[in-house]
Amino acid sequence: MAGRLANRIALITGASRGIGAATALRYAQEGAHLVLVARTQGALEELDDRIRKLGGQATLLPLDLGEVDRIDQMAAAIHARFGHLAILVANAASLGVLTPLAHLAPDVWNDTLNLNLTVNWRLIRALDPLLRLSPAGRAIFVTSGAARSAFAYWGAYAVSKAGLEMLAKVYAAETVKTAIRVNILDPGVVATDMRAQAFPGEDPATLPAPETLGDLFVELGEAACRRHGEIVSAPRR
Repeated sequence: MAGRLANRIALITGASRGIGAATALRYAQEGAHLVLVARTQGALEELDDRIRKLGGQATLLPLDLGEVDRIDQMAAAIHARFGHLAILVANAASLGVLTPLAHLAPDVWNDTLNLNLTVNWRLIRALDPLLRLSPAGRAIFVTSGAARSAFAYWGAYAVSKAGLEMLAKVYAAETVKTAIRVNILDPGVVATDMRAQAFPGEDPATLPAPETLGDLFVELGEAACRRHGEIVSAPRR
């Protein structure tokens, strides 16, 4: 397929729904070959059906990223099949539990920090060599405004996203003299399952859909992108 991402190999985590699924569909329309990672096989297969109807191609990887050692296995499989990786969209995340810090269960803290922060470091560790093998490697980390505002009860999520932003900025500093471009995307308020979990009384029909972020994800994934080390915020809608 022709398009702005034609023939670029793009890995998307948290791909089965919400922002991840919407990005996958848009990337398919722009000609990328997709490597889709999520825990649920059935949801990935449903997304794959939609991608095929668009004329796109996808490789499905049902994987619990919390089992971090499997990330290295995933990277090895990508290298064996494709030889490189052009785009990483690090989207998978967990809200955890909204509660006072003093009431937060240790396992919830650990699981939230693991998925939202440690997993992304493991993705960098495993996939950096593959991004360097691309003539224009691009890494996009999905953040939240909670990383830069001290909202009561959002402790584990906010801390993990603040850590993610610093992680991505350090990675950007380390790749400034390479062909890799690293950026952080803040989607703002979007109708997702996580948003509904945090604000159960909100009408999702009044919020922007994940599909409205497509142009930003494509821009940051293009070989022509020159932005680096930025927090790119979606326009207020």
